[in-house]
Amino acid sequence: MARGIDRRAVVRIGIVAVVCYAAWLAIVTFGRSYNFFDMKIYHGAVVWWAGGNELYDFIAPRTTLGFTYPPFAGLVMLPMAKIPLGLAGWLNILASVGTLTVVLAALLKPIVDRLGWSLWFTLGIAVPLAVAIEPTRETLGFGQVNLLLFGLIMADLVALRWRARRGARVNPTDGPMRRLWFSGVWAGVGIGLATSIKLTPALFIVYLLLTRQWRAAMTAVGTAIAVTVGTFAVAGRESTSYWMSVLWQTERVGAADMTPNQSLAGVLARLYDSIETPTLLWLSFALLVLALGLSRASNSHADGDELTAFTLIGLTTNVISPISWSHHLVWVIPAMVVLGDAAIRRRAASRGPAYRSTLAVAGSGPAGMNGLRSPIWFPTLTGLRHGVAALGLYLLFLIAPIWPYEHQLPEVSHYHDGFFGALMENSLALALIVLVAALPWRPGAEPAFYPEHSRFDRRSTTSHR
Repeated sequence: MARGIDRRAVVRIGIVAVVCYAAWLAIVTFGRSYNFFDMKIYHGAVVWWAGGNELYDFIAPRTTLGFTYPPFAGLVMLPMAKIPLGLAGWLNILASVGTLTVVLAALLKPIVDRLGWSLWFTLGIAVPLAVAIEPTRETLGFGQVNLLLFGLIMADLVALRWRARRGARVNPTDGPMRRLWFSGVWAGVGIGLATSIKLTPALFIVYLLLTRQWRAAMTAVGTAIAVTVGTFAVAGRESTSYWMSVLWQTERVGAADMTPNQSLAGVLARLYDSIETPTLLWLSFALLVLALGLSRASNSHADGDELTAFTLIGLTTNVISPISWSHHLVWVIPAMVVLGDAAIRRRAASRGPAYRSTLAVAGSGPAGMNGLRSPIWFPTLTGLRHGVAALGLYLLFLIAPIWPYEHQLPEVSHYHDGFFGALMENSLALALIVLVAALPWRPGAEPAFYPEHSRFDRRSTTSHR
């Protein structure tokens, strides 16, 4: 019976169980009391709407908060009116964790295939680690939709990847739907739907246009327009109310200086110790960050790393949005993947030639083995800064040091705890800004682009000649 047990599989299952337990302890230690706070607003709003009332007239009991998403989001959530609040919250958790698992599988599969790792074991460790960090635990605890929108956008990344391979996974015997799916021609639908649910993903459409991915861009624009016009046909009164009035009522979302608002606008409001953001200063810096993010994403795309390009756009959206609550910052997850993979790639790239040349010079005797010590040491340090950056980023978003220093005017000044308190209160936003400016891309890692427009492809062609 013992011989029939795969001991390595048992050890791996044990490791995954330990990681899951550690993630749970981290959530209990660093998380907060959530109680599906945002889901209560969504659920109450659609129940109110289903009862014949105006969707945007709803105000949650004991709060000043109402429904703030476009009316298409209300239509998507409308079936929740038929089920209890608790069930809706747990269904959202299951759907969100499932979406996160699928996205991580898509992001990690090229890496684990290259390194010869087990995908299920890697996911068994990666998923609980991702669930434990601030954006994910807040999304699940509040009953938010960030991971579902994240999944829609990343689905377009997968579609672009399949499209770049010209449907390599399609079998001639497959049915038409399967051939359509793996052809990737639907790239852009996810971004269009996400934009219709929450406006901020529209920056991905700008990115697609900037990088001349015309088909995906037009698909995204067409999807967003079709969904919005269709919603007008179904819910005309709510659509008119939203686009003419609710969209411009920024006070419905919350005050800019609130600590969980980890956007550039939030940082500036807190630095000025003001409830409102200094508008001209915010616009100036936001345009600078926007230009930087779009430029670096475009260069990443041209060098064949579409994952980093998408990640940079997501991070830029978080930074320049007037309100980016800590549960919106899910784009740090692919940023950690990029940093970790960059560390592995740089170490391997620098080690290979040095290792082979040392073998040729030193020979195979004891003296030769001693000669291997020097070239191994320096390649190990080559990827160290990226590995340390990935670990530091993870620990920052695991601990989320903004909460011990949470302040809000007029009760408590944001400078109440001095410079260190101000630094901690803005730490997540500052990390996002640094990532937009310095996140490395990996040439040739994710060639999900059209080769005729690719600078990377031209370089490769020239080198082969």
